[in-house]
Amino acid sequence: DLLPPPLPKKQLQRAESLPEQGPSQHCRGDPTPWAGSILYGIPPAHLRHEEGAPSSIPPWDRPSWGPKKPLTKSQSLGEPVAQSSLQKAPSPSPAELTFGMVDRELGQLLQPLEGPAGVCGVVLGCQAAALARLSARIQEELVGLEEWQQLLEAELAGKSWAALSILDWEPCCESRDAWYFRVGFTFEQTQLVFAAKVPKPGCASLGVQSSLGAHCSIQRLIGRFTDRLPWELVLPGIPGEQSQSRSGEEPARLATRPILQVLISPEVPYQTLAGFVKGSHGLHRTSPGHYERLACLLLLQVCMGLEHLRVQNVGQGDLCPENLLLVQCPCPPRSQQGKEASLSLPRLLISSFFKVKDKRRPCSTSQEQDWTEGLTAPPSLVADELNVGMLIYQILHVDISLENTLGFRSNRLPEIPSLSIYSTGLKRLAVLLLHRDPCKRVSVEQARSILQVLLWGPRQELFARSKKTLTLLRSWVEVKRALLLLKFAENSAGAGASPSLEEWLCCQYFKEVTEHTLYQVTQALYA
Repeated sequence: DLLPPPLPKKQLQRAESLPEQGPSQHCRGDPTPWAGSILYGIPPAHLRHEEGAPSSIPPWDRPSWGPKKPLTKSQSLGEPVAQSSLQKAPSPSPAELTFGMVDRELGQLLQPLEGPAGVCGVVLGCQAAALARLSARIQEELVGLEEWQQLLEAELAGKSWAALSILDWEPCCESRDAWYFRVGFTFEQTQLVFAAKVPKPGCASLGVQSSLGAHCSIQRLIGRFTDRLPWELVLPGIPGEQSQSRSGEEPARLATRPILQVLISPEVPYQTLAGFVKGSHGLHRTSPGHYERLACLLLLQVCMGLEHLRVQNVGQGDLCPENLLLVQCPCPPRSQQGKEASLSLPRLLISSFFKVKDKRRPCSTSQEQDWTEGLTAPPSLVADELNVGMLIYQILHVDISLENTLGFRSNRLPEIPSLSIYSTGLKRLAVLLLHRDPCKRVSVEQARSILQVLLWGPRQELFARSKKTLTLLRSWVEVKRALLLLKFAENSAGAGASPSLEEWLCCQYFKEVTEHTLYQVTQALYA
């Protein structure tokens, strides 16, 4: 039998639908397509479109200023978008603008602006937002991602000496309160180097240090355990350690070695601030300008760490050069590559907290603590200011006695020689920190601002021909902020190294400073 002929197929006219984002496409925030240019919002060459194309970047990389409504019906590619739908989209803020932003969204921002003044405000907002993003990325390079630190902490939980490989028998650094040994640890097929901190007797501070939170100037702990000290390790200053550690009777010796608390830190110190100051007399004499700039940068890190502690209502009661650790940064500044290592800026870490005191006690406005009480009273709100003032003299190799200073045996502080453009400012800061009237002493926060002005301006010469006003200072901040971003852009175009610690500290300054702060600081500094 013959089969009936097949029915003719009906040809359906389907309208072309707008492309939808598939699961395999990049999500917003994926750094892969923006490698090398994410700091400045410039898409790489393979993502750029020719001028006149409907979109300058792929749809998955476009910023989303608000929730996107799904299509309720099929829409042809050639069909114009309703004007009402464009007006419903909220205008982006300056912090959300990027170079690859589509003109339709950029036009929504530009339309309500009135003249150049409005455009200038948008540009200034973009600069402030870009500087904040840049500062955050540099910080990640310097101290590592928080998620990575948490992974390491989880991996080290329950581990002891058996999971670590001892890289050096002798300490890589010794502070007043602990010894530090370089140890290796394998994680995800990568050999990592940590510091094993062995606190000296009576100096354990695990409970305090574990609750301080992460900060660039505070020593971080990612592991802890209690175990017998391996026989290979040498504890300088302990009687019998030198001879016992090299003995061939390690099994018998191991049973007699003490059981100590051990803390693991991702930062490996190579020196204390005391050792740096002791070995830098020649550098201070031959390169006073560079050395005293290093002094300002080190003191700035101290003040930033103390500010972090104050936010948490604690203070550092044993702030001395012997308990401040120096850690090499991942890479030296571009301007110092090829020079001797002593000229590069290290990270400074506050590491000793066994004398930390709670500072919730209110401070009286009267002469709360006279200088004569400074030697016997417990650490208080003014102890940090006194300690930072003493550090200035110690770093600048000027002998000063705390007993004489606090005991009024001398009405004048020791003279700081004028060796560079920083000498006068450091001397002025020391006087303000060590003022005999507690009500007239500057705080740690004010000291940090003064150090920032000493390092990056404005200098007194700015006010030589113009009267100091808030308008002048605001203009100075805006111009310097723009020039700083241009500097980073120029450096990124070359073959330079990653941004340095000093550049991050500079970013922190211009990210937060205001004309009102500068007016107060310059009044105190240039009085």
